[in-house]
Amino acid sequence: MPSFDVVSEIDLQEVRNAVDQANREATTRFDFKNTNAKIEFTEKELTLSASTEDRLRALYQLLEEKLVKRSVSLKTLDAGKIEEASQGAARQKVSLRAGISQDVGKKINKMVKDLGLKNLSSSIQGDQVRITGKQRDDLQAAMAHFKEADLDVPLQFTNFRD
Repeated sequence: MPSFDVVSEIDLQEVRNAVDQANREATTRFDFKNTNAKIEFTEKELTLSASTEDRLRALYQLLEEKLVKRSVSLKTLDAGKIEEASQGAARQKVSLRAGISQDVGKKINKMVKDLGLKNLSSSIQGDQVRITGKQRDDLQAAMAHFKEADLDVPLQFTNFRD
């Protein structure tokens, strides 16, 4: 029986490269001169810091540009509140969202049922959703429907079996 998995993953190496590029550009750009603007990367979150709040927003925009160039979806970013740091500086934590939560999994299950294809079924398996069906065309129709849907997380399709 044909099946595929719907997952939401982040290529951390591409995120790391985008952060490095943004940091490099922030050190050379004139509008970031003497602002101590930098981005720190950890496995689950990014920490942006700059001397003023408007420079922090510009740094976040620069990071978004670099992520888009590296084909990392902006839906993976979950920007936190801008905080006051020492000496009037500003800081912001941006967490990276990966995996399909139970709520999004339930939405995907509901979308499969709403498609009206009676040979399709779906099941939540941890942080992924497996879609199975009798015909390959039904699975491809489901993929097209998910690509058009506006969910909170970026979706990838893996493990396509015939």
